[in-house]
Amino acid sequence: MPSGLAAEQPALVLEAGRASAHYWRDLWRYRELAAFLAWRDVKVRYKQAVLGVAWAVIQPAVQTILLTFVFGKLARMPDGGVPYALLVLCGLLPWQLFTSAFSGAGNSLVGNSHLISKVYFPRLIVPVASLGVALVDFTIMLTLSIPVIMFMLGPPGWQLLLLPAFILLALVIALGAGLWITALTVKFRDFRFITPFLLQIGLFVTPVGFRPDFLPNWRDLLALNPLSAVVEGMRWCLLAGRTDIHLSGLFTSIVTAALLLVTGLWYFRRTERQFADVI
Repeated sequence: MPSGLAAEQPALVLEAGRASAHYWRDLWRYRELAAFLAWRDVKVRYKQAVLGVAWAVIQPAVQTILLTFVFGKLARMPDGGVPYALLVLCGLLPWQLFTSAFSGAGNSLVGNSHLISKVYFPRLIVPVASLGVALVDFTIMLTLSIPVIMFMLGPPGWQLLLLPAFILLALVIALGAGLWITALTVKFRDFRFITPFLLQIGLFVTPVGFRPDFLPNWRDLLALNPLSAVVEGMRWCLLAGRTDIHLSGLFTSIVTAALLLVTGLWYFRRTERQFADVI
């Protein structure tokens, strides 16, 4: 090779700590991998299922019926003039979004152990990509729910414009909590059993099946759960302001979401180098 051409080629220099310094740049460079992993999970989820996309509808439909019967008929919780089934449906939408995103992020590293142990890429891509399946499920449910809400209550109000903000808040909470769980699951496999246990408890301490604005003595306590504000906010958006938002609870939710994300990223990055060795 002529000396002039050799001089023009860039030199590749390997330095200690270089990958860590360029981690966030690498995260952007590998964005296509994140999209591929998300699309792969969506295809596997629906292609190999007998009912396909119908599973995204059957589960919330059954839960809506059960929660409406338990809270609306047995417990006789107040509905404030809104059909109780709609209250439950609008509460299940953010709850299903969170549970799908949280479970997907929490199990993402163990589920992709064959990639992590063989190929280098920013490991944060894996839990982030798992949010794609949750968004697809949520989009299907939301697309089918809005016509039902419009049929029973009329056209949506301006509040619907704020719905993306609450969707983002739900994803931030799920990702922050999921980063803790997925990093801990790699080292301690017992955490795989903690995730469904937490979700079972969370369904009853989150106002999915009832209106917290009609429980003033319990509202501040329920607001300690950051998902409470998300459920109230999405319900407020979808029902055109027929329910209230607890503003102090919303502030608590935003602060908690930020803390979960920051601390989750810190612990994930701290333990990331060990993933390939112990997974």
